[in-house]
Amino acid sequence: MAALPHASAQPLIDPDGHLPLWQRLLRHLFGGLMVSLTVGVFISLIFGDGLWTNLAISLCVGGCIQGLIEAGRYAISAGLRSMGVRSPQVMKNWPGWPFMAPYVLVAALVGYWLGRNLAAMLLGHPWPVQVFGSQRGLVLVLAITVAVSAAATYNFFMRSQVATIAAQAEAARRLAGENQLRLLQSQLEPHMLFNTLANLRVLVTLDPPRAQDMLDHLIRYLRATLGASHAKLHPLATEFTCLDDYLALMALRMGPRLQVQLDLPEALRQLPVPPLLLQPLVENCIRHGLEPKVAGGRITVRAELQAGQLLLTVRDTGVGLADGAAPVPAATPGDGTHDGSHYGTRHVADRLATLYGPRASFRLRPAPDADGGTLAEVRLPMDTPTPA
Repeated sequence: MAALPHASAQPLIDPDGHLPLWQRLLRHLFGGLMVSLTVGVFISLIFGDGLWTNLAISLCVGGCIQGLIEAGRYAISAGLRSMGVRSPQVMKNWPGWPFMAPYVLVAALVGYWLGRNLAAMLLGHPWPVQVFGSQRGLVLVLAITVAVSAAATYNFFMRSQVATIAAQAEAARRLAGENQLRLLQSQLEPHMLFNTLANLRVLVTLDPPRAQDMLDHLIRYLRATLGASHAKLHPLATEFTCLDDYLALMALRMGPRLQVQLDLPEALRQLPVPPLLLQPLVENCIRHGLEPKVAGGRITVRAELQAGQLLLTVRDTGVGLADGAAPVPAATPGDGTHDGSHYGTRHVADRLATLYGPRASFRLRPAPDADGGTLAEVRLPMDTPTPA
């Protein structure tokens, strides 16, 4: 029997692992059924003996062998886990080729004997069937049955390898997205921090109580930012609190030119969202919308449920999108269609794509009423993000 490839050191992933156990078993059973039918037709063409008889024998033999292999794979893995083995392969119910190769050989022989006798019972033939009565018959059984059984097991192994590689690529993409978030934070925070400290230096002399209040906002904001760099999710209430502190610091610089409205319903406060998801959008409102406008304007951040999704909107009454700039359509984020001049909005869209895939969307467009400005819309599924 040819040597089989050694299992990778990386954790094997069941290619159907996202399905419930009964669906996985049903899917494997269907695959085995197709193989058994093919073998039955092949044997009928080569040896004759009647198509229906060979199909019945092939289905019974294939079902018995597949059942033994599947049961053995789970049983051996469970036995290894009970002995303290916690390798990634064993945890995914793959005991490895050193165990499976000899087991497949035994399962093929036992399954062939069981299947032949089951077929004889169903067809009304005499049983038990003497299947190993001659050396020639034994060689034929080994050649066909073991080859098909080993090929089916190897197919599962290779599909698992492909699923593992795909999962590793997805994990790398998610890690890159989170690293990009940290890079964005490192670009935003020093600029804001220096401006805030400079304003606080002046305010300490002119208005000490207000300076103390602003210092409290700064401490809360920095604490939330540091915590967000280590968390994948936090409550929506925490996101709004962070925005409140950030906007309070921006008001120190802009004064009455900046008006703020934060609208978070009580029922949505504990929904999990990615940390600092909305801050780049709020900063873009200030930098590209309100600061260029002499009179300033208003920023409104709102959360609501719409069509079974969480809708987060960030709206300003500033100068609006640049002339000739096309709105970002409501499409899957991360598709490269975003305005390159607004790195923050593009980053938000790419981050949503990393965390939620096509279940989330991002849209940037002119505000629809007479107040003008820009409206950013983020739609999130109501469940916790998983590998998309």
